[in-house]
Amino acid sequence: MRARRSAQHRDYLSDALDLLQGWTHDGEEIRRTLHLDDSQHAALTERMKIVADALQVRPDVRRLDGRTQIRLRVPGMTDLSPGEVTLAARIEDLYRTIIAGAA
Repeated sequence: MRARRSAQHRDYLSDALDLLQGWTHDGEEIRRTLHLDDSQHAALTERMKIVADALQVRPDVRRLDGRTQIRLRVPGMTDLSPGEVTLAARIEDLYRTIIAGAA
């Protein structure tokens, strides 16, 4: 019974991640690359930190050639966690808000 619940849990989180545009699941992490200018990057990372702290997920955020690369992973876990998927969804919301403000 426990294995079945675990499989259903993974399927639910994978389905939720599939709904988020641009996020990919690669091994133990999920990742996304966003095209942002420097001020948009700063705004996103500042807001993302607040949400990440609340969810206790530590994103790896890097800036490279005008792109913001985000990797989410919970050390020691091989499956997706609810916190990772929730943070990815919140990052998408923040990204859309920041991009809309630039238009």
